[in-house]
Amino acid sequence: MRLKNKGLRLNTLGAVILMVICQGCGVYSFTGASIAPDVKTISIQNFYNDSGGGPPSLSQNFTEELKDYYQQNTNLQLVDDEGDLQLEGSIVTYNTSPVAPVASSSDNVPDEPGATRLTIYVKVNYVNNKNEKESFSRTFQFYDDFDSQTSTLTAEEDRLIETIFERIIYDIFNATVANW
Repeated sequence: MRLKNKGLRLNTLGAVILMVICQGCGVYSFTGASIAPDVKTISIQNFYNDSGGGPPSLSQNFTEELKDYYQQNTNLQLVDDEGDLQLEGSIVTYNTSPVAPVASSSDNVPDEPGATRLTIYVKVNYVNNKNEKESFSRTFQFYDDFDSQTSTLTAEEDRLIETIFERIIYDIFNATVANW
């Protein structure tokens, strides 16, 4: 019986030490967010599509996915304007380019791309009204490829955009509230 009591005391002591350490360092979550306790709100303005490419709903979808990600992964309240944290920006590049060229079988036929790459750049202006040193203006980008010999951009576009947006949003989140 003595051993069980001793183990219980050690577990309790360990839990108390862990709570003290975590409380002294700010607010942490399992998503990696490290948000100061005085930061309560975030405002995310509509991101515009300044790239001249992509589907008509590109900017609206990006903005809504960004808002959803912050709401799902933080306790921040989303407000229309003047949040403690503020995000705004635009999609500045929506570009396809050939990659992995495949040689044609004839000298009279040009080589073809074996894959095509879709690249999206998003410029973000981030303002932290509680700690101005963390504010920044930065461009985030990511790409994804598809087999252009067996498919088309039209057929692959939704999947490509989803993959690219997931990565860009993750990178924005880490740069703003995870301080990476």
